[in-house]
Amino acid sequence: MSSFIIFFLTLLSIRQCSGRVFTFEMHHRFSETVKKWSLQKIGGPLHNWPVKGSLQYYTQLANHDKLLHGRRLFKFDGPLTFSDGNSTFRISSLGFLHYTTVTLGTPGMKFLVALDTGSDLFWVPCECGKCASTDDPTLYSSDFELSIYSLNGSSTSKQVTCSNSLCTERNNCLGVYSHCSYSVSYVSSETSTSGILVDDILHLRTEDNEETFVQARVIFGCGQVQTGSFLDVAAPNGLFGLGLEKISVPSILSREGFMSDSFSMCFGHDGAGRISFGDKGSFDQEETPFNINPLHPTYNISVDQIRVGTTHIDSGFTALFDTGTSFTYLADLSYTKLTESVSILFKWCLFVDIVRQCLRFKCLLPQQFHSQVLDKRRPPDPRIPFEYCYDMSPDANTSLIPSLSLTIEGGGQLVVYDPIIVISMQGQLVYCLAVVKSQDLNIIGQNFMTGYRFVFDREKAILGWKKFDCYEIEKIDHFPSEAVNTTRVPPAVAVGPGNDDAEKSDERTTNTPQSSFASSVYQTFY
Repeated sequence: MSSFIIFFLTLLSIRQCSGRVFTFEMHHRFSETVKKWSLQKIGGPLHNWPVKGSLQYYTQLANHDKLLHGRRLFKFDGPLTFSDGNSTFRISSLGFLHYTTVTLGTPGMKFLVALDTGSDLFWVPCECGKCASTDDPTLYSSDFELSIYSLNGSSTSKQVTCSNSLCTERNNCLGVYSHCSYSVSYVSSETSTSGILVDDILHLRTEDNEETFVQARVIFGCGQVQTGSFLDVAAPNGLFGLGLEKISVPSILSREGFMSDSFSMCFGHDGAGRISFGDKGSFDQEETPFNINPLHPTYNISVDQIRVGTTHIDSGFTALFDTGTSFTYLADLSYTKLTESVSILFKWCLFVDIVRQCLRFKCLLPQQFHSQVLDKRRPPDPRIPFEYCYDMSPDANTSLIPSLSLTIEGGGQLVVYDPIIVISMQGQLVYCLAVVKSQDLNIIGQNFMTGYRFVFDREKAILGWKKFDCYEIEKIDHFPSEAVNTTRVPPAVAVGPGNDDAEKSDERTTNTPQSSFASSVYQTFY
């Protein structure tokens, strides 16, 4: 509306100028006119003035354009990451999620936060009425240093008022200058966070050789009250939302000109990874478009086909691509196609020509994951969220499992390198297909992302991916080695008795417009 009013007033002002039209001549910096002005100004010959059409002429013009575009579009040519480094690590004892260290405020205070593309708000525990304990040795490893943010403890902190455009709960405001409150509920385990919005400095650095340190003001949640899983088993020191809404940190950084509107995450087989803001990916990556819902944009993609072993299953479903969900969730139809053999009864083929078509197009679907596993299936266990679990063969060094891959819209293949989870139960090794049946939503979780770098290009609205060794990008910064889960299973021939360590995993679903994060952790050592 404001742009329309400005344009309208401009038209009125032209009409009131008695029909006169004002024009300005434009000249680029190496034009003959500018050259004449320069000669008149210095009163002598010009030095280093490039010859028109020469390599130097076009190089200097391009460099000048790059400088102007850098000022206008983003402040740094290369990617940015957190001041403590770009390392991320999967921590099995904290919900099996990927974590990194961020520094907030002045002086800087460090927080160990979970990275979540399924939600938007970045929040940390702050001026707590109810937060996770920071000093309980029974809950967390001594390697984890958990912090509590304080508005008074940071000289650069500001409360966000209700007049701010990012304040979505104005109905709870006493006035436009009152502090803006927030409340986010997560589906599983009655998990939530609430508090007030705060404006403070997030410490970043460039990923070039110079490693320039950057201070960017961002808006985040001062989480005063946490419930559910946030109190003990997942993201106890904060959650870093990476979603598409305006309040997410990537949205703020790109809007303020710190980076191009894109970021990448890499997930290594050993649990180590990295995150880079402003990374646009590479020309040889696979790509697929996001299915953007204008009312609530998310990283939603389309899956055309699932391959189990040599069997191709035409599935045709959309799914949220969510780093904040540990395992993959499929709604009933896609889940059933993946896990069980489904017979289409020939009683529907009443006529001979239909029977022939049925035989021609194989009405009897091939056997899927369950029918291709040779090991004995275990009965359902209420302590485990996975339906398809198998005893590892005691007479063999390995158990054979079928390979698994997804065909994404556009034809790109996503080979799943880590489709199972190994559990130790009373000395018996068990492996499960790490896919959970969902009520209505499909979520591609972290276990399907292992071995890849994913690029969330928000400007082009595409997801890019490429098989990648996360250590090739940059040396992974130091992080407690005990926090890394090293269980990995390549496709096809996977499971051996080499790893029977106790681990924790989490089960998460979503059905809220605010966030997909939710957690229900179960102990995998029985």
